[in-house]
Amino acid sequence: MSIEAGVLYVVATPLGNLGDISERAREVLGGAGLIAAEDTRVAQRLLSHLGVRTRCISLHEHNESARVPAILGVLGSGQAVAVISDAGTPLISDPGYRLVRAVREAGWRVSPIPGPSALIAALSASGLPTDRFVFEGFLPAKGGRRSTHLQALASETGTLVFYESSHRIAASLADMAAVFGPDRPAAVARELTKRFEEIVQASLGELVGWIDGDANRRRGEFVVMVGGAPSVPESTESRVAAATVIRVLAEALPARQAADLAASITGGARQALYREAQKIRRQRQDDEAQDAP
Repeated sequence: MSIEAGVLYVVATPLGNLGDISERAREVLGGAGLIAAEDTRVAQRLLSHLGVRTRCISLHEHNESARVPAILGVLGSGQAVAVISDAGTPLISDPGYRLVRAVREAGWRVSPIPGPSALIAALSASGLPTDRFVFEGFLPAKGGRRSTHLQALASETGTLVFYESSHRIAASLADMAAVFGPDRPAAVARELTKRFEEIVQASLGELVGWIDGDANRRRGEFVVMVGGAPSVPESTESRVAAATVIRVLAEALPARQAADLAASITGGARQALYREAQKIRRQRQDDEAQDAP
């Protein structure tokens, strides 16, 4: 590939196994005018392995906004800039969002160089449903806020995905078991692509025992995945109630507003109620057209 001038490249880097670097990522890192890295010490280990000598500056949560003008200046000088995190795909629970937003607002192009992502790698090997999932990143550090956050997710039917650190993994799993129930299916991925990689699928209660059973299991970086809550079938009574409410509201309000209110009142599916409201309004318009002289 040819590296374009004035482009910010968002470059995914290996989670641990350096063999996972892509040829495109290698070429961009070697040909860019500047690399903005979450931690320059971590970046230098990768760059040394690749034989890349591109100038590298730090870009982390504490200095990201301050770095933006200098990076825009590099882009304006006709050079490309690469942004990387310590591992995986930048911006996914890592710095870079403010930079990407600022670069796009300034009119420069942002191009992704896809590659490793702990989120996707863990899901793909978890044995849990992957057709629909919700990524929550890192949970709050304090127990009370963490439990409150988990309670808000208790009825989510998609697979839940979290990142967690070594010093909070045991407490987080215990809170998940308490909120979601010990029988909820789950999986823990630890040290992905590294020497001591583990991916364990079990119930949340079993995973609490597993993580407590060996201190070595609490080392490294974690992805925790929890199966979604079972879907609750809609009762005949609730369907009848929703149909009655949407019919009344659709006679007096635009279809979208009627559907929003009906969903709030009955708990019914908003899109289904919207379609029903449109149907009711079309029928009313047809009736009025037939009655017109």
